[in-house]
Amino acid sequence: MSDARARLPEKSEDWTSLKERLTALGADDVDWRNKRTAVYVFHPGDDVMQVAKDAYALYQSENALGPAAFPSLRRMEQEVIEIAHGLMHGPEGGTGNMTSGGTESIILATKTCRDAAAAKGVDVRGANLVVPRTAHLAFDKAAHYLGLEMRRVPIGADFLADPAAMRDAIDDRTIMMVGSAPCFPYGLVDPIPALGDVALEKNVWLHVDACVGGYLNPFAEMEGVELPEWDFRVEAVRTISADLHKYGYAAKGASTILHRSAEQHAYQLFSANDWPAGAMTTPTVAGTRPGGAIASAWSVLHYLGIEGYREKTRRIIDARTRIAAGIADLGLHTHGNPQLGLIAFGPGEGSDLSIFAVWKGMHDRGWFSGVVQDPDGIQLMLSPSHDEVADVYLEDLAASLAEARGNVDAPKAEPARYA
Repeated sequence: MSDARARLPEKSEDWTSLKERLTALGADDVDWRNKRTAVYVFHPGDDVMQVAKDAYALYQSENALGPAAFPSLRRMEQEVIEIAHGLMHGPEGGTGNMTSGGTESIILATKTCRDAAAAKGVDVRGANLVVPRTAHLAFDKAAHYLGLEMRRVPIGADFLADPAAMRDAIDDRTIMMVGSAPCFPYGLVDPIPALGDVALEKNVWLHVDACVGGYLNPFAEMEGVELPEWDFRVEAVRTISADLHKYGYAAKGASTILHRSAEQHAYQLFSANDWPAGAMTTPTVAGTRPGGAIASAWSVLHYLGIEGYREKTRRIIDARTRIAAGIADLGLHTHGNPQLGLIAFGPGEGSDLSIFAVWKGMHDRGWFSGVVQDPDGIQLMLSPSHDEVADVYLEDLAASLAEARGNVDAPKAEPARYA
């Protein structure tokens, strides 16, 4: 890489050469199109991706900051939120917004909770959030930005949130508790009804982080997967975060923050008017919001419909079921009992196998996935297209496992982490 700083060129460059340069820049990127990537990209099929791309392009210049100028975006966002509430059993009067991603949705849920508590006279300076150890680090980011304390609580032997332990961690400075549906590390749905009982008893806001599962869980349930109630069916749930650019298959970045009522949603908003250009009210952290992300999500939801999402979900469940069975046949163990599209696995208790050596063997064979720790494991976030390569994955896993078991110099340190 050159030591010289990049500078704006003196003359324009034609698109043909720029496209070639862009392609070359991506030469070392992971090739997710070959279906060997199980993180970052959700591959629903070329037709869905084309819909997402074309819809984005149609509205790439429009800005949701100006709903008066672009009522089309306001209508599309409202319809996306209504669809989301319909899938997640939202009550009459439930509302919300589209955001740039799960982190923004989580920050907004936390900000809403904090400001609603402050409006009731609670001193929220240094107030705390009680979350299971498996909750996403976006909650730490929210606490950092908002001046709150994080309390991470150990999970149970089943890798799920422990309601009793979380109850014990709550004090008079707790304003929010969190459950995941599912959690990012292991793909497991926390016992949201039991957490809801604690939240009602302690009068604490319960947020469900369904960034991974919000647009997968409803269709898994339609396909007969038995999950604990995880959404607004649980009385104590006040807010839900759910990402459209994951299993909603929309273009990045698109997520949703859903509220039980318009009254609590009001605390999400930001308003100010002390400048020459007049008053401004925004519902999200971002001011400018790309119209393309909204149009893409709206289009993909309508393109797939319930029928299409169920078909994609069946393929994901099939891939996960086959991979889980193959993992067991190889003497490896899944972390918990995954039922959705995310699975983490590693060696059994007492084994001296380095699962990270196995990960490296898979990486060398072209597979790119995540890792977890405590206990160590390989993590897969499966897409519908992975049903086409599940058998090949297991063949390569067997070969990588044999190499790791026979290599006394296998690495013990974990591979490079990802965000």
